[in-house]
Amino acid sequence: MCQMLLSINPEYVESILQGKKVYEYRKFRCRDDVDKIIIYATAPQQQVVAEAEIADIIEDDILSVWRQTKKYSGITYTFFRKYYKGKKKAVAYHLKNIVIYEKPLALEDIGVSCAPQSYRYISMET
Repeated sequence: MCQMLLSINPEYVESILQGKKVYEYRKFRCRDDVDKIIIYATAPQQQVVAEAEIADIIEDDILSVWRQTKKYSGITYTFFRKYYKGKKKAVAYHLKNIVIYEKPLALEDIGVSCAPQSYRYISMET
């Protein structure tokens, strides 16, 4: 299986770590062999802070994805609609078994030289 490094705003990372946000939204679906997400908190933190397994991937029209995920979206409907403006489909990764790293890692610690704009496939022993 494969892992995916995701760049996520620290505000949303905190919501994920607290269990308030269990869906991570993206405009494109990852490869089918990805089973784990490595969570990178963007500036100002700029650290790899946790990992999560992918319980499920919901890919459907935008309104359908919102209806299925809104309770644990961790975002507002207005933000959701703005994020998907001009798109016909939405992708939501249902996160489970989140492991918070005792000591956050630098990107270099996992063999990555710069933060991905959105995501990057990686191989990493955790």
